[in-house]
Amino acid sequence: MAIAKVGIVGAGTMGTGIATNLGQHGIEVQLYDNRPEAVETAIAAARKFYARQVEKKRMEPTAAEAAGKRIAAVADLAAMAGCDLVIEAVFEDFELKAGLFETLSRLLPERTRIATNTSCLRVSDLQKHVAAPGRFLGLHYFSPAQVNPVVEVVRGEATEEAVIEEALAFCEATGKLPIRCRDSFGFAINRFFCPYTNEAARALDEGLGSTAEIDAVAREAVGAAAGPFFVMNIIKPRINLHAIRNLAPLGPFYAPAASMIEHGEADRGFEIGEAGEIPEKRRRAIADRLLLGVFLPVLQALDEEVAAPADFDTGAREALKFARPPCALMDELGQEEVARILAPALERYDIPAPEALARVGRLRG
Repeated sequence: MAIAKVGIVGAGTMGTGIATNLGQHGIEVQLYDNRPEAVETAIAAARKFYARQVEKKRMEPTAAEAAGKRIAAVADLAAMAGCDLVIEAVFEDFELKAGLFETLSRLLPERTRIATNTSCLRVSDLQKHVAAPGRFLGLHYFSPAQVNPVVEVVRGEATEEAVIEEALAFCEATGKLPIRCRDSFGFAINRFFCPYTNEAARALDEGLGSTAEIDAVAREAVGAAAGPFFVMNIIKPRINLHAIRNLAPLGPFYAPAASMIEHGEADRGFEIGEAGEIPEKRRRAIADRLLLGVFLPVLQALDEEVAAPADFDTGAREALKFARPPCALMDELGQEEVARILAPALERYDIPAPEALARVGRLRG
């Protein structure tokens, strides 16, 4: 089924970004929010984005005008009955989303695909609240969705393969790099991004370095464009803590660090000063903890067949701007070095070594 008309429920940051992306790529968008003023703000933001693209010579004026006209407000969810796909982009609360899907199930014909933009809830759990669950999937866009190229395409337990194939083609047609994921807590990218930021907080708690030092080492260790504390301040510690807590079923390694809880519950940013000269011993200790936060979750997720090694690397490079993505970096370092980095955590949390550790050195082929 070709997807030409999309409904988006939720006109916050993510809904606005998704609508902006789709309008730019020829898709008719119907945007709904229970706050009508939020929809008007979202449409204005999309048109402002297109105007900036014209200024930067990235869009023709006629294309920008047409894109702006493709995004329309609708007064109620029933108006989306003619859409090919409806994407939910509301707050990350299970009961809120579940109730919405039950409502959409009553209003939309069974031909309409339904997707959740959740970043951390299990698609299969939400799928239980959808009539004809085979049409339901996860489409996890990364912020800012207007420009971030990555979308995780998540198959729930009941999702039909044809629906996944349609979604992959839809993402490519709208300028995105789709990553096929098996349903799992954190999917592919947050599965290691959240522990990476959490290990940064643990390193801070244990006195391995300051926020500035940890950020500086991260830029070297994984080639990050910005360190974990800088990024957490942008996405807000409250939101990051919520995402980390959703990984709790994966075991104690994934439990939030003390400073992560403190800053997240207070919704207070981390203070970041100047790093200065970092002694080599401290630099190495910090790097080991950050790499642990990336490597262990990726190897565990590979055991679970959440995504392919190349897809983990695509997500790290394109969505997170890691110049040294995890699977390629593990292959570069070698199995012995990766095992050394993992060893303290495997002992501390009584975790068996991931089977994928034996593949290090040839993860990427």
